[in-house]
Amino acid sequence: MATRHHEHHRSQRTGWLRAAVLGANDGLVSVGSLVLGVASAQASHASVLTAGIAAWIAGALSMAAGEYVSVSSQADTERADLEQERGELERHPDHERRELASIYVRRGLDAELADKVAGQLMAHDALGAHARDEIGISDTVAAKPLQAAWASAAAFTVGVVPPLLAIWLSPEQLLVPVVFAACLVCLGVLGAMGARTGGAPVLRGTMRVLFWGALAMLVTTGVGAWLGTGTAG
Repeated sequence: MATRHHEHHRSQRTGWLRAAVLGANDGLVSVGSLVLGVASAQASHASVLTAGIAAWIAGALSMAAGEYVSVSSQADTERADLEQERGELERHPDHERRELASIYVRRGLDAELADKVAGQLMAHDALGAHARDEIGISDTVAAKPLQAAWASAAAFTVGVVPPLLAIWLSPEQLLVPVVFAACLVCLGVLGAMGARTGGAPVLRGTMRVLFWGALAMLVTTGVGAWLGTGTAG
């Protein structure tokens, strides 16, 4: 008895994966860096927590709005290309068939087979065939603004949880090292999860996220400490 063969590809995850990883990473790094900078400037425990919550709300809304606007622009471009292609198919169907066949010839089919394939695909779904093979638009990679916006806002919120919890649970004198350590651990987990989900090398993905996140937090902590010293003086 023949066994069924299933292949699991990751390209269908690119839309939400990009938004989720970017959102969570931004939540961790931006809010973690901000509260470290504020804490290093000798602010009170309550002030640091307030700054962290304000950064959470502003960041989540900013991420959602930014993703929605960006991906909506991409969706507008895709719609315009599809409308243009629909008009070309109505006005010049024979030319469009030859154009599609030439794409298949460049991919390795002989001219006769390429023409036959183009004809059959256009008979089934002409716009879909040209959208996929000429323009590069498919359901897998099509822009989805609302999905990207919600994923970014939700992921940002998830990323904000570790630094806010660290602020809430740690004593004021240990706030900086505890927040820094909590953010580093979570950045490592995030990098590993993102790499594994996307099929990339886990160590490389983890180290990349850790390096840039740690650099951002260290720089902001240093600036906060410098400003706090100047204010105190």
